[in-house]
Amino acid sequence: MRRRTLALGAGISVLVCVPLAVSIGAGAASDVLISRDRTAVASSVRGSQWVAGKVTDADPASRWASTDGPGTQWVQVDLGAIRKVDRVRLRWDDGFARTYRVQTSVDGANWTDVYATRSGNGGTDDLKRLGGSGRFVRVLAIQRGRATGGYSLAEVKAYGPEATPLRTVTPVSGALAAGLDDGRKKEIALELVSSAENSTLDWRSAYSYIEDIGDGRGYTAGLVGFCSGTSDMLDLVNEYTRRKPQNVLAPYLPALRTVDGSDSHAGLDPGFPTAWRAAARDPIFQKAQEDERDWMYFDPAVRMARADGLRALGQFAYFDAAVMHGVSGLRGIRSSALRAAKAPSDGGDEIAYLDAFLDARAAEMRTEEAHSDTSRVDTGQRVLLRRANLDLIGPLTWKVYGDTYRIAAD
Repeated sequence: MRRRTLALGAGISVLVCVPLAVSIGAGAASDVLISRDRTAVASSVRGSQWVAGKVTDADPASRWASTDGPGTQWVQVDLGAIRKVDRVRLRWDDGFARTYRVQTSVDGANWTDVYATRSGNGGTDDLKRLGGSGRFVRVLAIQRGRATGGYSLAEVKAYGPEATPLRTVTPVSGALAAGLDDGRKKEIALELVSSAENSTLDWRSAYSYIEDIGDGRGYTAGLVGFCSGTSDMLDLVNEYTRRKPQNVLAPYLPALRTVDGSDSHAGLDPGFPTAWRAAARDPIFQKAQEDERDWMYFDPAVRMARADGLRALGQFAYFDAAVMHGVSGLRGIRSSALRAAKAPSDGGDEIAYLDAFLDARAAEMRTEEAHSDTSRVDTGQRVLLRRANLDLIGPLTWKVYGDTYRIAAD
């Protein structure tokens, strides 16, 4: 539970196009249909008869339908190559979105809004003069138009000025809509946290880490900065001793109980750091660190984020906040965010809510001198949010404390 970070502030800029009631000619040159029979994928499907490909199959009787429930869902079309996208025609079924965004992407990971509305009313939306380009077109449905059910689109038609692609690009792969319960997505989240906590993507290298960083929490050590002053280090050593009674850290349990709640090293110096590094070579202690990390921080943070309707990026943001501030601190940051924006599970815009959450997180960090550098939020998490990469799809690039990190495509 440690570290610092810097703040970009301002929210996500949204391009709101002309009202749908206004008819604007697209021009014959922009009326080439470039999405017919193209591959489509979605965040969820209600069943085999409502798969994503129904939005591009030119069958007016077929449709894509998401699972029921509030929160954000999406369907995206792969145009096969980067193309200009001047017009998108959406035909909604009964499950229309009141709030939604149309986005384009070169790589299927980083997205740009070309249209956004909070007043969708179903039927057919013919969106013209969008001026976008990309290999992928995504409809990000944010708030339902009805009180129950999910979202449903009969067609997503993208048009451009020409059928010839601007250039080809290799698409991303992997579990697009998976949360952090997916093994690869969890690994990405752990690497993101490690870049801030330990200045490396190799989170496993931190088993042996231990130092006093001067934040008033005593020794900080291990995978997520277990602290001698905040009970989690005591809990970890207790668990290690339960699994392996005769271990090099067990003799320090009385001292850990004494210093809990303070920054004192009484009874720990000079031997405790050496003993910690020796224990870190033990696979039993390594597994105990991973299990305690998950039990104390990862699992409750992800459960909370899923209940709020957040995807992988939001789940990671909650987890990172829990690592630094504890789960109780995460709850406080979440409460502040909810005063500024609705959670997706309550019909809110996921991007706007996460922007409010990161504002609240940065404000909380600035209350502690040791954590006043908020770059893990500003040049890390907020960069991914500005790209609308809600599913943490690689490639990912971000900075923490001035260092640049990259994760390749899935």
